[in-house]
Amino acid sequence: MTESAPARSPEQRKQDVLHRLEHDEDVWVATASPQGVPCLVPLSFVWDRNTLLLATRRTNPTAVNVTPKGRVRLSLGHTRDVVLIDGEAEIVEGAELPTSSGDAFAEKLKWDLRGRPAWVYLRVRPHGIKAWREENELAGRDLMTDGSWLV
Repeated sequence: MTESAPARSPEQRKQDVLHRLEHDEDVWVATASPQGVPCLVPLSFVWDRNTLLLATRRTNPTAVNVTPKGRVRLSLGHTRDVVLIDGEAEIVEGAELPTSSGDAFAEKLKWDLRGRPAWVYLRVRPHGIKAWREENELAGRDLMTDGSWLV
C-alpha cells in the first residue's frame, strides 16, 4: 500500500483547481441523451469569466445532449487527483460569442472556430465542484455548491 500525502487544506484545493482550469487544455465531458444513453468525450476548453468554454461539432452527441436540460458533468485529472464539475451548459454560436471569449479560446488552444458553421461552443457554468486526491481528502471534497465557492 502506498502512503498518502497529507490532506490539502480547502484553500489549497481551490488554488489547485483554479490552476488546472487555467492551464489544462482538455476536460472529460459527460452528458446523457433524453433516453438516458450516456456519452463521455474529451473536449478542449478555456476557463473564461468563471465559466468553461468548450467546442464540439453541432451534430455530435455532446452538443445534442445538452439541448434538452443543459446538465453536464466534467472531470479534470486522473484517479489520484480528481476534479469533478457539475454544471449547466448552453450552446453558443460562434457569431454570438463575445470577441474576448473567442480570442481567449483561440489563443490558448491555437484553434479558432468562429465562422465555422459545423461547430458550436458550449458554455458551462459550474454549480458544483469537488476535488480530492486520496481517501484522506474525501471529507472536504466539496469546494463549490449552488454556484458559490465554499472557500
